[in-house]
Amino acid sequence: MKIGILSRKPELYSTRRLLEAGNKRGHETQIINPLKCYMNITSHKPSIHYKGEKLEGYDAIIPRIGASVTFYGTAVVRQFEMMDVYSLNESVAISRSRDKLRSFQLLARSGIGLPVTGFAHSTQFTDDLINLVGGSPLVVKLLEGTQGIGVVLAETNKAAQSVIEAFRGLKANILVQEFIKESEATDIRCFVVGGKVVASMMRTGKKGEFRSNLHRGGKGVLVRITPEERSTATRAAKIMGLNVAGVDMLRSNHGPVIMEVNSSPGLEGIEKATSIDVAGMVIKYIEKNAAPGKTRTRGQG
Repeated sequence: MKIGILSRKPELYSTRRLLEAGNKRGHETQIINPLKCYMNITSHKPSIHYKGEKLEGYDAIIPRIGASVTFYGTAVVRQFEMMDVYSLNESVAISRSRDKLRSFQLLARSGIGLPVTGFAHSTQFTDDLINLVGGSPLVVKLLEGTQGIGVVLAETNKAAQSVIEAFRGLKANILVQEFIKESEATDIRCFVVGGKVVASMMRTGKKGEFRSNLHRGGKGVLVRITPEERSTATRAAKIMGLNVAGVDMLRSNHGPVIMEVNSSPGLEGIEKATSIDVAGMVIKYIEKNAAPGKTRTRGQG
């Protein structure tokens, strides 16, 4: 098979591992910077050009689209889909998961456990918004934030008011969420491939840090998840329409609650914590499922 990995940074662990796994299994695997692709959008013969040449003959692509380039990156994925190339995660699903508000609304509609979440445009009734999520302490999140950036713990109602008003003063869209104190600065990352949890780890934030992201100094260790947590992770990935996803959840007093469903989950933390060849599992899934016309949306939506 000929597989393209859409990634801007070939030096990243995840990109390198997918390249190694693809080559190891005998495939022609290439890294393609999506921002350097340019497209011919036509009715009958849509095409993608890269470094002066037309990209042809691909059986599958693996999108590793960073949050900051979602718009152009998903346009490139959509163009591949229009060319009948199988995409591991489809453009519509990537866009859906990147919109935190939309993804929470879809998960809530399907009955998935979530932290109590508020969203507002105006700061006129901030007190009521804070009360909606159970008062302080609470978490304020930028909708566009990633890797723990733009996430603030407000320990008092006054602090919460100040943070909300500051973010809204910058015209930023925010979510306000209840703080799951019992999780104690830990969360669980479940790596889902093809509707199954293939690996899971518990991430713990460094001392004094409530965010458990590995990029912020957190540590990941192998964890045994419950049947309910496994079911929640697979259902969340399915609702987003993602074949591969990193599902982040907290252990609350009322069961697992989803924090995020990531369409480009990193491999380094999960592989090192679990010693599982996750990259190899991703390539095996592509081998079983990649076929012309298999993409459900064909670039629609």
